[in-house]
Formats: sequence, structure tokens, C-alpha cells
Amino acid sequence: MTTLSSSLSLAVPELMMAIGAMALLMFGVFRGDKSTSMVSWLSVLLFIFVGLNILGQPGERMTAFSDGFVIDPFSQFVKVLILTGSGLALIMSMDFLKAERIARFEYPVLVVLATLGMFMMVSANDLISLYMGIELQSLALYVLAAFNRDSQRSTEAGLKYFVLGALSSGLLLYGCSLIYGFTGTTNFDTLREILVPGEWSLGVIIGVVFVAAGLAFKVSAVPFHMWTPDVYEGAPTPITALFAAAPKIAAMALFVRVMMWPLSGELGNIAPEWQQIIMLISVLSMVVGAFAAIGQTNFKRLMAYSSIGHMGYVLMGLAAGSVEGVQGVLIYLTVYLFMTVGVFACILSMKRKEGMVEEISELSGLAKNQPILAMALLILMFSLAGIPPLAGFFGKFYVILAAVKAGLVPLAVIGVLASVVGAYYYLRIVKIMYFDDPAEPFIQPMAGEMRVILGVSSVFVVLFAVFAFPLMSATSYVTQSLF
Repeated sequence: MTTLSSSLSLAVPELMMAIGAMALLMFGVFRGDKSTSMVSWLSVLLFIFVGLNILGQPGERMTAFSDGFVIDPFSQFVKVLILTGSGLALIMSMDFLKAERIARFEYPVLVVLATLGMFMMVSANDLISLYMGIELQSLALYVLAAFNRDSQRSTEAGLKYFVLGALSSGLLLYGCSLIYGFTGTTNFDTLREILVPGEWSLGVIIGVVFVAAGLAFKVSAVPFHMWTPDVYEGAPTPITALFAAAPKIAAMALFVRVMMWPLSGELGNIAPEWQQIIMLISVLSMVVGAFAAIGQTNFKRLMAYSSIGHMGYVLMGLAAGSVEGVQGVLIYLTVYLFMTVGVFACILSMKRKEGMVEEISELSGLAKNQPILAMALLILMFSLAGIPPLAGFFGKFYVILAAVKAGLVPLAVIGVLASVVGAYYYLRIVKIMYFDDPAEPFIQPMAGEMRVILGVSSVFVVLFAVFAFPLMSATSYVTQSLF
């Protein structure tokens, strides 16, 4: 049990985010919508300071607030990824919001509050704090999805996300209540002591199924993926970029923590009760993500199904339930962040005088009009397809290897086959860019920040072999805190 002062000292990053959000909100209220750009850059600066504070925290597992909040290397690593994703999404959104005339100071404030919710999710050590973090993130994201109030598509996206999100919250809460009812506790550390894998009561098993369903919705895993394509297509593009990056990473990290800490027992054994659930949704996500994307014509909808497939691969690492599996999850999430942000930087550069375009056919002949943009997008598409020696290949390699080591060979084989099918729609984009007749060129040159983000993403993807060893060392150290 920790004192209030020591608890507050452990939660300094979260306090900085909360106080910063309130300060930015007051600043925006007094300055009006003209302050949107300044509030956005101040939010990015806040993320940098918070990230530096996280890197300065001690690298050991500590709990706070009556053991409901945990700080460990795993949470610190994931929080840095979340800050990177949120910060890049904010930077990419500035010109778009001005061009669409929806630049309001509430936007960066909502991103900060959503990021705070993600922090709470990653550091949750209790079913109650878990739910608080999810709701704080979700409420901000519901508003962001419908941020363009004059767009029917955006309003529809926000409404669908809200209704289905409320359903998933109900499933999650019901599962939490069942676990509490049959164990008498909501604390992860206590659950870890009393739940012995293979000896669970029927009530606990049902509760875990409902909790897994609620979390699967947040990572858009099949069969709880139905909201993803519509929300990705309808929400403003930079908000879609945010959805595709930071919240997915936070939700998957929470998924890993819930399964690997309270539900794996003190010996860290795989609980067969939840392993079967994870294997099923992993297979469904990879297969649906691969086949459903083939007929898509809208780039954002294609990226929605692509993200569903990629979450299936991440869940494969979780299903392995081993140190190598969780390490593969963290490597995959890191690679996925850079690939996704890079692709959305390309999508945000698809604009002409009449406005933004999102159809894949609009990329016709891009290699002749903008060869550098086409080359960057080619690199990212090859990486998403898992073609060596790019970063996406290594991400899939580590999770598939972990599955094979854990004896889940059929799951690994399905993953390889789904990757082959998925390569079709990534390579189709390359074919359209390089071999189809040129369409009307996009507005040139690209915005400066887009060039930087796209360049960094492409370099990371191409030179991943250089970063692989330090990343593996970091993830190996981080993963130990969950076992």
C-alpha cells in the first residue's frame, strides 16, 4: 500500500497530461478558434515533456493508488509509442483542419484527453481503473470521429462508433462484474494469486469471454470489427490516422496486460481458457482482413481492413503466451505505428484544387507525376505486405516464430497464407501507381511536415535491420516485467 504522495509521484506523466489539457482548454476558450494552431503545437510540446518524464522514471514495477495503478517498463515503453502516434497525428492534422475549415481549439484538447485515457489503460492494475481509462479514451474519440459537423459521413461515423462502443462497454462491464462476483476482487495482483490456470470456475470463464469481447472491439478484431471500415472512411482523415495508431496500440497493450498478468497465474502459465479465445479471433481477423480488403476502392476503407488483419497478427503473438510472443507483439506494434503513420501522410497528400481525394484509382500514374511520393508509398505497401527485408517482414516473422515455438503451428500457417492473400491488394496499389495511365496530378509540393513524417517512416521501414537489435534488446527487457 502506498501513500498518496508516493502515488502522485508515480503518476506525474498522467497529472501533467490532465493539467495540461485543462490549461490548453482555458487558453483556447479565452483566445478562440484563432488559437487552434498554437494549442496544437503546445499539445505536441506537452507530449514531448511527458515523454521525457516517462523515460526518466525508474525501470521497476511499482503500484500506486491502492494497487489500482501500475508503473513498469512495459507501460513506459507503450506510453512512448502512444505519445509518438498522438503527436504525429496532431502534426498531420493542422493543415487539413484549416483547409476543411474545421480548425477549432477543442481538437488538440480532445487528442490530449484521449491520450490521457490511453495512459490510464496501459497502467491499469484493476478492473475499475481499466474501465475508467477505456471510457476516458472512448468519449474523446467519439467526439473526434464526428468532429466535422457539416459532413454527413463524419456525423454517421461518430454515431456508429458511439453506439457500438457503448455495446462493447456493456460487454466489458458485464465480464468484469462476473469476475468480481466469482473471485471477490477486481485487483489484478490478487487475481493473479487466486486464479490458477486450468482450474477456473465456469463463472470466471464466462466473465473472461465477455472481457475479451470488449477488448477485441477496441482493437477491431473480428467478429467485433464492424465499426472500423465505416468509422475510418467517415471520420476526417487525420482523425482516422489517430484511430489507426495510438488507440490500437493502447488497447492491444491493455489486452496483453490483462491476459498475461491476472489471468496467467503466479507461474505465468498460459491459461487454456483464454488462449483458445485469442487464437480464434486471431485467425478470424487475419482471414477477414485479407479477403475483405480485396474489393475495396476507398483507400481509408482498405486501411481499415488492413488494420484488422494486422491486429490478427499481433494477437498471434499474444496467443503464444510466452516471453517471445509478447516481445513480438511490442516489435510488431512499433513497426505498425511507423508504417501506418507513413501511409496516412500519403493519403493526406492526395489533394487537388477541388479538395481531398480518397479513391485508390486516383493514384493512377503517380510514379510519373510525383516519383518520390510514389516510391515512399511503394516502400510502405511492400512493408505492410511483409516483403523482406522491410520492417513489416520482421514484425510478422517474430510473432509467427513465437507461435511456432509455442506449438501453435496451424495458427502460424494460417498467418503465412493470409499474408500471401493480403499482398494482393497492397501490390495492386503499386501496379496502379506505376503502370496505369496518369491521372490529374496532386497539389505540389507536399507540406513540409508531411515530407518529414513520410521520410522518417520510409527510412525506418527500409533500414529496420539497423534498428532491429536495439529494439529487440529494449523489448526483451520490457517484456520481463510481465512475467
